[in-house]
Amino acid sequence: MSESDENPGAEAVAVAALGWIASKPDMLNRFLALTGIEATQIRAVAAEPGFLTGVLDFLLAHEPSLMAFCDETGIAATDAQKARTALGPSTENAWLST
Repeated sequence: MSESDENPGAEAVAVAALGWIASKPDMLNRFLALTGIEATQIRAVAAEPGFLTGVLDFLLAHEPSLMAFCDETGIAATDAQKARTALGPSTENAWLST
């Protein structure tokens, strides 16, 4: 059983973060540019191992974006960090969203 299976709350936070990023054109463009993913590929890659971890890495790497996400969703920054930790180690390089 994977860690994300053991902690569905962590996956829900990551999915909420992805939804929030997708709802912000500037944020989505930055995410796509940094990841190299095409907008049409998001659904296909969303189920790949490490993708949701990368979403949280991206968000956590830029405090103003993290705080905007938290303000708009009601998810605490500490919960976003806990979700990231629960999802396990990243299989990709760290996201640099600054």
